[in-house]
Parts: sequence; C-alpha cells; structure tokens
Amino acid sequence: MRLLLDECIDRKLAREFPGYEVKTVPQMGWAGVKNGQLLALAEAEFDIFITVDRNLSFQQNLPQFDIAVIVLQAPSNRLADLKPLAPQVLALLATVAKGQAIAIGA
Repeated sequence: MRLLLDECIDRKLAREFPGYEVKTVPQMGWAGVKNGQLLALAEAEFDIFITVDRNLSFQQNLPQFDIAVIVLQAPSNRLADLKPLAPQVLALLATVAKGQAIAIGA
C-alpha cells in the first residue's frame, strides 16, 4: 500500500508507518500543485492521501478520484501534534475506501 503525505505535513511522520511505502508531495516533485490536480496525480501512484486540509472534502468531489483521503485533525501540523494520530491512521489503512475521506483526531 502506498501513502502520500501532503506538503504541509512533516516528512518525518512517514517513520510512523512501517511496512508501507510513504512519499511526500515535495518528494514527488508536486509541491505547489493545487488539490484537484494533486489528487489526479496521486491517484495514479498512491492508495491513500494523508493531509491536514480540513476543507479538502468540501472543495473536491472525492468520489471521482481513485484514492482514499485521511484528514488529520490536530492543534497544528507540527510533528509533535500529528504523531499521536499515527496509530489511528494505521488502524484505518485496511478499511478506508477509495473515493472516501475520513477525518481523525480532535
């Protein structure tokens, strides 16, 4: 399973997902790409997109994309705030469906 971390998420969060192939938006050369185009690029190479953008599901028609979206809801996008959400993400990975957005956290 391949995971893509949004550019506003610290790349060190990838360490919290052992056994998964994790890349970041900047690593893919997609930094600055807007959400709709980013999801179109991501669905070709990834299974799940992890972001902190709470508006994504309102701004995009997610069912049209062949990728699942997990929205991390934390006090900030600092690694210290996001790391505690990793176990919930790991628990979701097996069940989240493509075209679906799930929010976890506060």
